[in-house]
Amino acid sequence: MNEVIAKETIKIEDMIHEIRGVQVMLDSDLAKLYQVGTKRINEAVKNNPDKFPRRFSFILNDDELENLWSKFSTANK
Repeated sequence: MNEVIAKETIKIEDMIHEIRGVQVMLDSDLAKLYQVGTKRINEAVKNNPDKFPRRFSFILNDDELENLWSKFSTANK
């Protein structure tokens, strides 16, 4: 019997955040888009520095992290 599989509708606009005056996407959101684990996205960046410019990724400071989490009241830290 054929089954209908519902696909999650992904809105890229909802995945774009502004941090330090720059529009960014979180590694977890990129992982959803590419249907891989977040760990795989981070490994790709780490293992292929020549393919990802330095500006491609950065680590949030504590204030930025707190501000981002405050936007997602149900998110787990």
